[in-house]
Amino acid sequence: MFGTATARRSYGVSWLGVIYLVAGGIVAATHHYWQHLHTFKTIVSAVLATILWPLILLGVNLHVH
Repeated sequence: MFGTATARRSYGVSWLGVIYLVAGGIVAATHHYWQHLHTFKTIVSAVLATILWPLILLGVNLHVH
């Protein structure tokens, strides 16, 4: 008559992941990675800078040449 209670895993976006990517976007923007996105290389550089933003804070240049 009554179903058993089961735990279901939700497949949503974690808040920690969202905060990480927002921080990465801010850091990348302040280091001018999101300006002048006219070529594939500049877009790749911007995406890498957003994902790997702690490296930017350590002084690593992520511009693809």
